[in-house]
Amino acid sequence: MAVISTQHTSLNAAAAALRSGQLVVFPTETVYGLGALARDDRAVARLYDAKRRPQVNPLISHFATAEAACDAGISSPATERLAAAFWPGPLTLILRRHTQSPTCLLATAGMDNLAVRVPSHPVALQLIEAVGSPLVAPSANMSGKLSPTCAAHISAELAAKCAFILDGGPCSEGLESTVIDCREDTAMIVRPGPITPALILAKTGLKIGFAETPSTSDSAVISPGLMTSHYAPNATIRLNATSARDDELFIGFGVPPDGVTPDLSLSQTGDLTEACALLFSLLHDADSRARHIAIAPIPMADLGIAINDRLMRAAAERP
Repeated sequence: MAVISTQHTSLNAAAAALRSGQLVVFPTETVYGLGALARDDRAVARLYDAKRRPQVNPLISHFATAEAACDAGISSPATERLAAAFWPGPLTLILRRHTQSPTCLLATAGMDNLAVRVPSHPVALQLIEAVGSPLVAPSANMSGKLSPTCAAHISAELAAKCAFILDGGPCSEGLESTVIDCREDTAMIVRPGPITPALILAKTGLKIGFAETPSTSDSAVISPGLMTSHYAPNATIRLNATSARDDELFIGFGVPPDGVTPDLSLSQTGDLTEACALLFSLLHDADSRARHIAIAPIPMADLGIAINDRLMRAAAERP
C-alpha cells in the first residue's frame, strides 16, 4: 500500500522509488497524476497495467523546464511562443518525437508523436527535479473513471500499486490540461482545457481553433482524453437537465429555475472558472451519494467548452 505523505522530506524517497521503476501519485495544478519514469519501458508498462489503460492511449511526459520539454521533440515557432506564454501551467503540446527523445515508445503508444508539458504545482516540479528525468503522469485513476483532484479521491485499488501518494492539497485548476497539436504548420486544440483560444490569442497573438474531427477510435488516439467514454463516474449522467427526476441527484449551475433546489452546484453565480475547479470533486461527491446524476446546462463558450467536453465523455455509453 502506498505511503501517503505531505512531508517535503518524502520527495527524495518518492524520487528514489520512481528511479527504481515504481509508481508514485503526485499533485499537479490540473489533477493528481500517476507518475512513472518516462524512459523506463517496464515502469511505463506497470503504469498501464495499474490503471488498466489501453496501450493505444498515449501518455503525457512532464518536465521541469520549458527548454527540456521543447528539446524532447521537434519544436516550432508556435511551440516556443506557447511554451513561453503558458509554461509552467495547464498546457500540453504534441510534437514530433525524435530518436533522442527521453520518453520511451511505449509511452507514445508506438507513434512518432510526443505529448509534453511543464506543470506549475510546486510538488510536481520539485519531484521531477529530484528524479532528474521526465515523468509520464496520466490522471491517478482507473482508466475511464473520474479524475482525482485531491488525495482522498485515489482509489484503494490504485493506491495498492504505488510506492507513495504525495498529498499537495486540492488541485487549483481541477480540469486536465489543454492539448494542442503542434506537429503541423497550423496548431490546433485537440482537447479543450483551462487554456482557451481567447487566452491564447491575448497572450501570444496566435489564432488557434479546435480540431474539426479529433479521433476517438481506440486505434488512432493522438492525445490522452479523447476516448468517447472517459472521466466517467459509476452513476449514470443526464446532461442539460432543468430539474431532477425522482431517482436523480441534481447538480446545478447558476441561478436555478423557480421551484428547483439543486443538491449540489458547480457555481451558484454561473462562474465557469469556479465550475472548472469543482467539476470532478462534485462528481466524486455525487457518485458516492446517488446512482443517477442530472446536470444543469453549461454554456458552450470559453471554459464551458472544456467542461462540456468532460461531461459528454462522462455521459457517453460505456463500453
